[in-house]
Amino acid sequence: MGVLEDLRARRRQIGTAGTSAFDGQQPALLFIPDISGFTRFIEQSGSPQAPFLVADLLEILIEANTLELQVNEIQGDAVLFYRLGPPPSAQQLMQQCRRIYLDFQNYLLLVEQDTDSELAAALRELVLTLKIVVHYGRVSVARIREHTKLMGHDVIVVHRLLKNTIPGAEYVLLSEGYTRTQPPAELARAFAWTRLLPGSTHYEYLGHTPYHYAYLSPLRLLLSTPSQPGAPDEPLPGRGGRLKVRRLLPASAERALRVVGALRLRHCWLAGATASHFDESKAGRLGTSYKVDVLNGQIDFQNVQVLRDDDGRYTYVEKISHFRLFPNALLFFHLEPVTAQACLLTLELRYGHVASNVRLIRFGQLRRLHRWLAQSVRRLARLVEVRA
Repeated sequence: MGVLEDLRARRRQIGTAGTSAFDGQQPALLFIPDISGFTRFIEQSGSPQAPFLVADLLEILIEANTLELQVNEIQGDAVLFYRLGPPPSAQQLMQQCRRIYLDFQNYLLLVEQDTDSELAAALRELVLTLKIVVHYGRVSVARIREHTKLMGHDVIVVHRLLKNTIPGAEYVLLSEGYTRTQPPAELARAFAWTRLLPGSTHYEYLGHTPYHYAYLSPLRLLLSTPSQPGAPDEPLPGRGGRLKVRRLLPASAERALRVVGALRLRHCWLAGATASHFDESKAGRLGTSYKVDVLNGQIDFQNVQVLRDDDGRYTYVEKISHFRLFPNALLFFHLEPVTAQACLLTLELRYGHVASNVRLIRFGQLRRLHRWLAQSVRRLARLVEVRA
């Protein structure tokens, strides 16, 4: 057998594992969240930070994964996810759509809070939002070097469905391939918070293609509001959660901010941390990513925002990535001056959801996380006192 024939045989073997012997394809859910307004934003924003914001948003989409989806491709302004096997229920799918939309929009709201930022001004003028296309069909899976490639008629269908005749730019589209797998009553119940409407588009070669769609705009009622020191700790229903700890620091707000933002000191006060890893040439810049070794694992942080109000209060914000139980979490450091030599720190961790279906596990992890934050703040107070 020649080299080419050998490669073909291996690809066929991988692509047909666990599939029907009839067509060599596997049933799969195809799920594409697509950033609406991406091209206009990149071209007209005039901000050099725009591409980095889009990269952050794509990472947000990937982290907001409640269905154990696999990433197949990142396509500029969209992510092609897939999951082999039976389709999720309508309720599970709705929860995934809700989570990905809320995490996406909450991050944009955070960026927009910086009223002096060129990027925030561009976001207010050139709106970014999200549309989601869902299809269920059959795919061939091929391994090409280190890449997994999905192929087949249904892969073409899901990509074509991105270009449709639905008015607006903020919706979820459910193909007929998916809706046929669900009882109509379950679909209606899952999307009762909006309206599930019929639609169709004619495509060249595919012909008349029916689908259902629902606008995501009602979910804006669940978006998080800007947090302030002293605000209630309890989130409103459906808005994720917040954990807060407070402590008086023996230093001015400005000095405490310098200690909090010093990447080289992070492992000195974060409970259980042993080392920090970052590019020293980028230290101090917004958007800098760094890693901290914590409790036999590693957490990825990215500093995304520093705000100061007219009363001298600071808010320093970091995004946490690869935090498995708390995906798309944000860490807020609120520093409020008390005297010239003291400030009140409110350390707030804001999370969209806890990645566990077991109530007892969620409760236990939240208690552990709250204790970890409290220990970290006590260590930070001691460090600030030593360096004062």
